[in-house]
Amino acid sequence: SRNRATVLGRGDTGTGKEMVARAVHDHSIHSDEPFIAVNCTALTDTLLESELFGHVRGAFTGAVGGKKGYFELAGRGTIFLDEIGEISPNFQLKLLRVLESGEFHRIGDAKKIIEVDVRGIAATNRDLENAMQTGRFREDLYYRLNVISLAIPSLRDRLEDIPALLDRF
Repeated sequence: SRNRATVLGRGDTGTGKEMVARAVHDHSIHSDEPFIAVNCTALTDTLLESELFGHVRGAFTGAVGGKKGYFELAGRGTIFLDEIGEISPNFQLKLLRVLESGEFHRIGDAKKIIEVDVRGIAATNRDLENAMQTGRFREDLYYRLNVISLAIPSLRDRLEDIPALLDRF
């Protein structure tokens, strides 16, 4: 799409949510900018924060140099947050702040504000409405992410796509 609205893709594991996110990016006005995919289940909160926001030298044990985070590296492109339903409520708040304000700090540098203009696309196979009711997912983050909702059906419900997928792979 030509707008910069945040997108939430929903579907079972293996339905191609990342391919859909990449297609949305490729058809956006910033398709020449980076598309960065992050699997939220693969990282702890601490590592996820470091990967997304970056850090300065000495921010934590092992931080021998500074590092830009994915939000900064994406420029005006797209950051794809796969399995967003897996992140902790504590980290959800940090992510919400960045999506709302377009600003964050690298870990270890509370003074320097980094400003970004990144399009966020998130995906999940979780029932986020149920997760909100049980307190496992923040309602405000849900509404921030769910500006455009894309339901991605399972392949068993779209058999006509199989030949195109076989050609691609």
